[in-house]
Amino acid sequence: MRSDWTDLPPEVLGAIKAHTGPIHQVEHAPAGNHADIAATVNAVGGRVFVKAARKASPDRDGPEVRSLRNEARINPHVCEFAPRLLWEAETGGWLALGFEHVHGRHADYSPGSPDLELLVKVIDGLQAMPCPDVVGMRVERRWASVADDVSPMAGDALLHTDVNATNLIITEDGRAYGVDWAFASRGAAWVELGLLIPWLLKAGHTPAEAARWVAQFPSWASADPAAVELFSDAFAERWARHAAGNGEGWVAEHAELTRRWADYRRSLR
Repeated sequence: MRSDWTDLPPEVLGAIKAHTGPIHQVEHAPAGNHADIAATVNAVGGRVFVKAARKASPDRDGPEVRSLRNEARINPHVCEFAPRLLWEAETGGWLALGFEHVHGRHADYSPGSPDLELLVKVIDGLQAMPCPDVVGMRVERRWASVADDVSPMAGDALLHTDVNATNLIITEDGRAYGVDWAFASRGAAWVELGLLIPWLLKAGHTPAEAARWVAQFPSWASADPAAVELFSDAFAERWARHAAGNGEGWVAEHAELTRRWADYRRSLR
């Protein structure tokens, strides 16, 4: 559960204001769960998007702080695709990041949406760039608990791993920005498309339509079908286990979507 801006200790608020100047208004983000606080801050110095998280203890980062550190490390390497990190503040048992504020709307992934062309450009751009050395997470490890061999998902491509519609911001001039890089990883390039498929299904694509859409990417078209099937089964199984211990509706929905895709892949045999 998100904290309120008023939960920030005075020394943390002071460190933030040292970068922003006096704050006039705070607008909390309606979605996301990788920080204790995520909000647009309207201040003397302009609008800034602030993410903040409290450490587990003075000497130990919790998962939210680790996520913010991951975002801070990757940001200088992906400024072509992401809002710029402007500053960092760490004090009082909290870490806060201030990002360039991007005014726009969430993408629409429904069939026929022009936003899908912008999504293509973002994914093509990411898959054309080398994975920075600062990216340490290996994407295949996500499925090590549900598959005997996850090596087919391994690789050295840069993966955002969560390009869902709320993480792609479209500005009025038609530029697309990817946000929430907390789980940027390295792995086989085609895995980015596999992780995207449930979001296409959620937006109204059939499995066959989603399959045709991802087939336009060379990394997916050249992927070993056996590896894709292995991934699809492991993806569905991991979410089924997650849903069994989590009562949130979106978790159950994602489990159902990953299973629908896995069943479709099996039907192609």
